[in-house]
Amino acid sequence: QVQLVESGGGLVQAGGSLRLSCAASRTLYSLNTMAWYRQAPGKQRELVASIVSDGSTTYVESVKGRFSISRGNAKNTVYLQMNSLKPEDTGVYYCNALTSAATYWGQGTQVTVSS
Repeated sequence: QVQLVESGGGLVQAGGSLRLSCAASRTLYSLNTMAWYRQAPGKQRELVASIVSDGSTTYVESVKGRFSISRGNAKNTVYLQMNSLKPEDTGVYYCNALTSAATYWGQGTQVTVSS
């Protein structure tokens, strides 16, 4: 059973930065995409950023220019650098990995941005 383990969440003031990390417990074969989602209280989970096997990235409009997703040297790791954080970035951030056979989710890490 593959586990995705996230770390790096916490409480930060508006304008601050956090870096989220996600690592898979074992090698993911036929890995297509790794991504970060978030879910704010009372809202649906939304895709924040994704990176595919060729390195191409996508971002939700609200984080463009502030967040950056990247892959680690270990292929089954992904990071989310979050700068200029805003209170509306508050939520639980989930790591996601999509392979040709399955989709995996982490348990989530809380990010709270105070105004």
